[in-house]
Amino acid sequence: MGGSMNDESSSFYTWHGRRLWKHVHDNVHGNIYLDPLSLKFIDTEQFQRLRDLKQLGLAHLVYPGAVHSRFEHSLGVYWLAGAAVNTIKAYQGSELDIDHSDIQTVKLAGLLHDVGHGPFSHLFEHGFLPRVLNGSRWSHEDMSAKMIDYIADEHNIEIDSESLKRVKEMILASDASHKYKRKAILYDIVANGRNGIDVDKFDYITRDSRACDLGCSFQFERLMETMRVMGDEICYRAKDYLTIHKLFTTRADLHRTVYTHAKVKAIELMVVDALLEANNCLGISSSIQQPEDYWKLDDSIIKTILTDPRQELKKARDLILRIRRRDISGCTIIVTYYALQFCNEISIPKDKLEHFKDITPQDIVCSQTGGVTLKEEDVAVCNVKIDLTRGKNNPLERINFFKDYDCHEKFSIRDECISQMLPTFNRDMIVRVYSKKPELVEAVLMPLRIISYIFLV
Repeated sequence: MGGSMNDESSSFYTWHGRRLWKHVHDNVHGNIYLDPLSLKFIDTEQFQRLRDLKQLGLAHLVYPGAVHSRFEHSLGVYWLAGAAVNTIKAYQGSELDIDHSDIQTVKLAGLLHDVGHGPFSHLFEHGFLPRVLNGSRWSHEDMSAKMIDYIADEHNIEIDSESLKRVKEMILASDASHKYKRKAILYDIVANGRNGIDVDKFDYITRDSRACDLGCSFQFERLMETMRVMGDEICYRAKDYLTIHKLFTTRADLHRTVYTHAKVKAIELMVVDALLEANNCLGISSSIQQPEDYWKLDDSIIKTILTDPRQELKKARDLILRIRRRDISGCTIIVTYYALQFCNEISIPKDKLEHFKDITPQDIVCSQTGGVTLKEEDVAVCNVKIDLTRGKNNPLERINFFKDYDCHEKFSIRDECISQMLPTFNRDMIVRVYSKKPELVEAVLMPLRIISYIFLV
């Protein structure tokens, strides 16, 4: 099942006329060709909004090169989704009954999977909204599904309702319920709820690593070119076990070094506070239910806060102004009404993780032993969970392999059958604590040492 993953795509373009396709150059995947139906979605103000959403949110304030957008990422996932389904069709299309409609549907799912994302990457969904929604559930995947319907209706895009339904199901494939659907493997290409191997990760791991100049030894091309459908799932050659392991460990490394970097999280805490301060005045959270309002919300909300002279926005404006002026010294971020200084972090031992509950500012305050009196509003805490996508479980346990292309049996592989040097634990829990006043750092450190002692003995 070797060969170039673009062979089938290239022949398809030749037969259908390149003049009907739009060619763009991507700095990760090279030449990308956009088909006419996908272009109808791309050339809308709702999709173009993704140009104004940075893929890594606020990470560019620590990694200056991390300024790529969700627009670029979405085109990349579109291209890889098409390459993946075309590879499967080239070698097993007749037995799996994969047709042009299937290819188009998978490509659209890749293209539109992030069209419902909010500002500042996951900060909006997991940092800001939980503070204002009082427990109500909201996800960017659900909003993506709503946005797809809205775009199709608003711009009179001709696409049959069944195809549109399948596109949305592929984006929402966060569990294995779709395995009972016809052509179930198509639902594992963009968002794989069964074992976590999907083209979304292929793109963002490669793209984010390059943008942050971290290097990336994971090579998704190897998996794309040699995957094989067996039964109702995509399987991989046994010799590619370590390549798949590297997929998950590279993702975990990105979480540790970029996505949850201590300074990035500190700035995120400030931006969340700024959004909360500005919410009543600007009605930020009031736009999250209706696509016709939501698409107007992007990272430029920061500039709106910064330039709007209204007195109600002063606290929010001061926070953003200090970030813009780079009032950062070491790990300290000084703002007009509080200062955020990184105090320390605790790595929770693996034998304590099973019953661990998030540490809160209240826990820090309650662990005081005397001296300066701390209040909850003096402390900020980030509980950072890093795993290989399945909590304490190894995601490779859910993946089946085959020996070679003459073999018709699939099987799982245990880590110890590959190497004795692979880690036996699959998740980390890091607690980072910040003081909102530089003069209180020592007062925060003392109860933090007590909490650390509890977990380390």
